[in-house]
Amino acid sequence: MTSIIKLTALSGVQEESALCYLLQVDEFRFLLDCGWDESFSMDIIDSLKRYDLWTSRHNTEDFTLFTLDDVDSAFDKIQQLKYSQIVNLKGKGHGLSITPLPAGHMIGGTIWKIVKDGEEEIIYGVDFNHKREIHLNGCSLENISRPSLLITDSFNASYVQPRRKQRDEQLLTNVMETLRGDGNVLIAVDTAGRVLELAQLLDQIWRTKDAGLGVYSLALLNNVSYNVVEFSKSQVEWMSDKLMRCFEDKRNNPFQFRHLSLCHSLSDLSRVPSPKVVLCSQPDLESGFSRELFIQWCQDAKNSVILTYRTTPGTLARYLIDTPGEKRIELEIRKRCRLEGRELEEYVEKEKMKKEAAKKQEQAKEVDMDSSDESDMEDDLEQPAVVKTKHHDLMMKGEGGRKGSFFKQAKKSYPMFPTHEERLKWDEYGEIIRPEEFLVPELQATEEEKSKLESGLTNGEEPMEQDLSDVPTKCTSITQTLEIRARVTYIDYEGRSDGDSIKKIINQMKPRQLIIVHGPPEASQDLAESCKAFSGKDIKVYVPKLQETVDATSETHIYQVRLKDSLVSSLQFCKAKDMELAWIDGVLDMRVEKVDTGVIPEMGDAKEETEDGEPAVDVTPDLTTEPSAAANQQAMKTLFGEDEREISEESDVIPTLEPLPAQEVPGHQSVFINEPRLSDFKQVLLREGIQAEFVGGVLVCNNLVAVRRTEAGRICLEGCHCDDYYRIRELLYQQYAVV
Repeated sequence: MTSIIKLTALSGVQEESALCYLLQVDEFRFLLDCGWDESFSMDIIDSLKRYDLWTSRHNTEDFTLFTLDDVDSAFDKIQQLKYSQIVNLKGKGHGLSITPLPAGHMIGGTIWKIVKDGEEEIIYGVDFNHKREIHLNGCSLENISRPSLLITDSFNASYVQPRRKQRDEQLLTNVMETLRGDGNVLIAVDTAGRVLELAQLLDQIWRTKDAGLGVYSLALLNNVSYNVVEFSKSQVEWMSDKLMRCFEDKRNNPFQFRHLSLCHSLSDLSRVPSPKVVLCSQPDLESGFSRELFIQWCQDAKNSVILTYRTTPGTLARYLIDTPGEKRIELEIRKRCRLEGRELEEYVEKEKMKKEAAKKQEQAKEVDMDSSDESDMEDDLEQPAVVKTKHHDLMMKGEGGRKGSFFKQAKKSYPMFPTHEERLKWDEYGEIIRPEEFLVPELQATEEEKSKLESGLTNGEEPMEQDLSDVPTKCTSITQTLEIRARVTYIDYEGRSDGDSIKKIINQMKPRQLIIVHGPPEASQDLAESCKAFSGKDIKVYVPKLQETVDATSETHIYQVRLKDSLVSSLQFCKAKDMELAWIDGVLDMRVEKVDTGVIPEMGDAKEETEDGEPAVDVTPDLTTEPSAAANQQAMKTLFGEDEREISEESDVIPTLEPLPAQEVPGHQSVFINEPRLSDFKQVLLREGIQAEFVGGVLVCNNLVAVRRTEAGRICLEGCHCDDYYRIRELLYQQYAVV
C-alpha cells in the first residue's frame, strides 16, 4: 500500500467505553464511529454532540449538554446509503471509495470497506455477527480476502457465549414462571436496534398456542416506539431471508405485531393489564422508562428484571450483572415536577423580562433595517440618470425622478402618528412573502375539552399523565436505598459473534495488518496472541492505547512532501494505466519557518512574498525563532513519525522538495513500471501483423524471437539480431511506463 495510513484512538481502546477513532488516509480523515458513553463524559468530546435518549434524560433532569435541535442538525447532515453501494469521495478524498456491508448486528449495522484507487482495502468491522437471527442475516465476510488493514474489536474475544437455543429457553422459562406467579417482567433493551429481535421473538412465542401466553400482556415502551415499528416495516428488504419470504408469500408485514402493544409513557403502560412483559429503553438503567420501572418493580419478589446488554462499566445495569448477589443498592431518584407558589411567580417574572428584552432587541433591529433601506433608496435617487415613469403596479426602486434631501433625517417619521407604518420590502420578484401570514390557525378546543384537560380526566377514566413539556417545571433528586427482591437475570441478546468465531474469521480473512480496539486489555492481548499464532510473521498486530496514533503505512519509506511549482513544471510524465509517473531529482528542504504550499492558504493564514515572488506560509508559532538545527531536528521528527503532538492540520510540518541544479542532476538507469501478461502481449503482436503462438509456455514470434517469463517474474527476450527482434522489443517497451 502506497498511502500513508494512521489511526488515532480517541476513545474505546483497552476498555469497554464508547467507540471513536480517527483514520487518516493520506490527507483525508475518517471519523470511525462517534460514540458517547451513558454518563455523557465531556472528556470524549474534548478529544474531538439521540431523540429517545435525550427525552429519557430530560424527563427527570435539566439536561443541557445538547438539545433536540442539535440531534436534528446532526441527522440532516447524514447521507443514507444502501448496502454494497460504492460511494466515491471528492475533494481531499479523491481516489477513495467507501462501501457499507451488513454487519448482522442490528438493522443499519455496517462493516465499512475503504478502498484507495488501484490499491488494497481497509476494513473497519466492530460488533459484527456472523450468525443468522430471526430478523437479520449474518454478516457476509466471505468476499473479503487479504485486506491490507483490518480494524476490529476484542469485546467478545474471551467471552464464552451460550448457544442461542439455550438462551431462548432461559428467556421463555423466566417469563413463564414470573407471569404465572402474577409478576411483571422488565426487559431492558435499546431504542431501535436489538429490540427488534426480541420483539419478533416474543411476538412469535405469544402466537404459539402451546406456550399459553396469549392471556398475558406484551408491551414496548419508549418515547418513539410507534416510529420504530413503522420504520421497521419499510426496511424488510434489508432483513433476513425468512422475513422476506413471509412478506412475499403471505403479503403480511412481519412487523405488524399481533400481541405487542406500543406505549409512549407510563400512563399508556398503566392501561395495559397486568401481569405483563415490558420491553423498555434504556438498556443501562441509567435513564428512561427502564430506570423508572426498575425502581417501582425491583422491591417485589414476584417481578423479574432481564438484562440483555452488557453496558459500559459504571452503569446500573453493568453493576447488577457483575454483582448478581447484591440485595441492597443506593440509587439517585430524579423526578421532574411542576413549579408552584413562589417558584412559579419567580419563573413567570424571569420569562416576562426575557420576552421584553427580546422584543426591544427586535425593535432595535427593525429600526436599523429601516435606516439602511432609506440610505439605499437615497443613494439610488441621487444618481444623475433620468428615469422615465413606468406605468405598472409593481414597486420599483428607481421609480420617479425625485431627489433626496441634502441632510439625512436621523429618525424616520410616520405621518399618521401614533400608527406605526410598516415599510414594505421587496426583491427582484416582488414583495417578500412572510410564511407566518399563510399558516392555518389551529382549531381551538371546546370549553368541554378544556375542562377535561384541566381536570386531567378523559371519559371518566383514570387521570391522564401531565404533559410537562409546555409548563414550568423543576427537577428534584433524592438518594434512596432500595432492597432488590425481584429476580435479576442477564441473558445475552447483544447480537455479537463469540470469541472463537472472531478468531476463525480473522484467520480466514488473513489481513496483512490488524488493529484491535474496544475491549478489556486481557481480551485484546488474547486476540492479538491468537492472530500471531495463526499467521506468524505474515501479520502485524497493533493494540493502541488511548490517544495513541498507530502508523499502519505498509511501505516504510513513504513520506509526504510538498513540490515547488518550478519542480512540477519540469517533470516529464509517463502514463501507466490510470496514473502518471515521473522521475524526480530534487533536494529536501527541511526548513519549517517557510513552506511553499503552492496554493492560497485558507482561514486567514499569514502570507509573505519570497524573493522570487512565490507565496509562502509562515508556520512557525514564535516569530522570534530563527532557522536552526533545532528547527530542522523538529521537522525530521515530524517527518519520520517521532513527534507525539496532537493530530491536526496545523501541527503537520511537511518539508518541501526543490529541484536540483541541472549540473548536479545524476543519471539513473531506466525503470520499467508495469506487469504485462504474455497473453495480452500476444494480442498486441497479432494486431501488428506478427505471427505469435505459445510453445511450452514461451511466446514464439515469427519463429525468430522468443518471449518468456522467468521464475523471478521478469520478462526475457531472446532471438537473433534482426528487424523483427528490434520491432518486437519496441512493442514490448510500449507495454511499460519507462522513467
